[in-house]
Amino acid sequence: MPTVSVKWQKELFPAVEIDTSQPPYVFKCQLYDLTGVPPERQKIMVKGGLLKDDADWSTLGVKDGQKLMMMGTADEIVKAPEKGPVFMEDLPEEEQVVAVGHSAGLYNLGNTCYMNSTLQCLHSVPELKSALSSYTNSGRSNELDQYSHLLTVATRDLFSDLDRNVRPVAPLQFLSVLRKKYPQFAQQHNGVYMQQDAEECWTQLMYTLSQSLRSSESSEVSGTVKALFGIDLVSRIHCAESGEESSEMESVYALKCHISQDVNHLHEGLKHGLKSELEKVSPSLGRSAIYSKESRINDLPRYLTVQFVRFFWKRESNQKAKILRKVDYPLELDVYEFCSDELRQKLQAPRQTLRELENAKLGLKTQDKNSGSKENDANIPKSEGPSDNSGEPSAITHEKATSSEKKVQLTGIYDLVAVLTHKGRSADSGHYVGWVKQESGKWIQFDDDNPSPQREEDITRLSGGGDWHMAYICMYKARVVSM
Repeated sequence: MPTVSVKWQKELFPAVEIDTSQPPYVFKCQLYDLTGVPPERQKIMVKGGLLKDDADWSTLGVKDGQKLMMMGTADEIVKAPEKGPVFMEDLPEEEQVVAVGHSAGLYNLGNTCYMNSTLQCLHSVPELKSALSSYTNSGRSNELDQYSHLLTVATRDLFSDLDRNVRPVAPLQFLSVLRKKYPQFAQQHNGVYMQQDAEECWTQLMYTLSQSLRSSESSEVSGTVKALFGIDLVSRIHCAESGEESSEMESVYALKCHISQDVNHLHEGLKHGLKSELEKVSPSLGRSAIYSKESRINDLPRYLTVQFVRFFWKRESNQKAKILRKVDYPLELDVYEFCSDELRQKLQAPRQTLRELENAKLGLKTQDKNSGSKENDANIPKSEGPSDNSGEPSAITHEKATSSEKKVQLTGIYDLVAVLTHKGRSADSGHYVGWVKQESGKWIQFDDDNPSPQREEDITRLSGGGDWHMAYICMYKARVVSM
């Protein structure tokens, strides 16, 4: 093998061996290691012109000790990073949560998926977490029982743990207090804790928080649960037989979607849920009679909860049976048609403002002929709801707004932010999972201690019709405007 020297720019590389049994491309790779000039940029002068990658060494007449000239520019030397790579597990827990994009999962402590899915859905409400953070250990009033106070403290501490951790959290304290406050969740069969109904857990926890936060000494917390989740209904009660008619007001924390053979969509189920029949004594008839009850929404919450009435008591088997019928539900829910005339009147202006805002985002002209001026554009009220389905929290401060400030107004339009599903044939068995929309707009499936990202189109497929996960509770967030 001949040995040559190579001159490149101001440098001379002596004693470079050439393996003539290999094509010249191999020689160029040797020079690349020495100079940093890639083979495709190298111009090496030999007999007959430039050295080609596939030339035959025997025809080039290269002699031992010969000096070759090379031209070409080297690749830029990659500088070492000023800071070395930082692995996610080396970050503080708070930064890991941000990096992952969602909070921690919850360990299943033995048939506790009903509780875990409920907690993950409610944990997604930033205003509720804020209210709980203001609840102090010594904040219990005389009218609140000890276990309600302890359950509220346990909820506050658990939500805080979820926000600080990426690794799964064991909700031991919460479960212990829940079972003491509501003994039905401590039922056992053959020494094993039984599966429970997630809707019952949701309802009992909501009731407890409504009592504890309402009676809190902090004025910022008082009435929070009612403002966030409470739905005021006005009902007309009529007896066709006697002609009697009356009205009543009630507050609930969820609308019911009743499922029958005629119900294929959430809207249809809600209509059925707002109508019912009841039997009671008629003063004019002096005996029992059938009354029809038709309800309308008279005041809306910031977060609207809808329960799909999928379970009923089956006498033959003496257990809760499940209605598997597919019932579609929307990502955007408009409840205007279910509202009372009084509430509809209040919603008209905010709804018009919301339409103008969304038209402006799409570059569409509004009905106002003068809306093209910059002055009018600047005066369009700002929408604070996730009209782009971003899922970002809307700061709730409408009670605190002064007369000189813009007031947050509801529109009757809601965006889906959480779904609690059930998989299986019975309420007392099967598996519950929470599906929660993050502030980034991404969906996360919280299957106990295993959170996983999901596509939005997968969320609407949880509508039932088989043995797959199907929606049992949906939570919608109000789309609001400032006026």
